Amino acid sequence: MIRERFISEVRACQGQLRRFLASLCGDAALADDIAQEALVRAYVMSDHFAGSFKAWLFRIAYNCFIDNLRRVPPPAVGLTDPEALHVAGNEESDASFRHEDLKRALAKIPEKERTALVLHYFEDLPVKDIATIMDIPAGTVKYYLSMGRDHLKQYIRL
Repeated sequence: MIRERFISEVRACQGQLRRFLASLCGDAALADDIAQEALVRAYVMSDHFAGSFKAWLFRIAYNCFIDNLRRVPPPAVGLTDPEALHVAGNEESDASFRHEDLKRALAKIPEKERTALVLHYFEDLPVKDIATIMDIPAGTVKYYLSMGRDHLKQYIRL
């Protein structure tokens, strides 16, 4: 992949990438660090790119997130940073303060369920792409989505 195409592809999905990582780790600064690491890895491996760029980049970012979890265990995974889901220039994220109950509930569910839910509902990715990103079968993604929704119902009062 040529440099210009890589830059163009990254620009098209960098806000979504940051929001995805911030949703997983709950810390905007850490999300930026992980995104930067993912972008460097992606650039180095860009000759091996095939398929959907967004799914490929999110897979690399998810791996960086998992690597970070293994290096430094989180004190308490939670969406405590009010800027964690805010992405500059995204009008939807400007209203994120209205979804505090959802953020707290997401912080309480298992990481794999949270990842599947964020990718499906926040990033509007199909199950097939989520399966690629998480490196699991599509049926397992559906299971995580179902369990994640059930867990969220327990924590969110409607």
